[in-house]
Amino acid sequence: MEGPRSLLVGARVGERFVRDVAWSYPAPNVGYEALAGHLAFYAGRVDAAFVGDERVTPQAGDYYGGWITSRIVGPFKGGPGTLGW
Repeated sequence: MEGPRSLLVGARVGERFVRDVAWSYPAPNVGYEALAGHLAFYAGRVDAAFVGDERVTPQAGDYYGGWITSRIVGPFKGGPGTLGW
């Protein structure tokens, strides 16, 4: 896994720098080669993230980068009390 990426947003209006907004796998494990060359974004570190027309709910916590939609059934790790399961 390659280190976190940063993003400059709002370059014309109210510019801000968002650190550690995405990560990548430049040399993924066997079976996951399609991930190479792509970025994965933490939905909770951007203003909004969408799958199609649906706005996602970011997975709780600072570690996970999950995008939760109405089609995904929990429970989900990351929130209080979910460490260790």
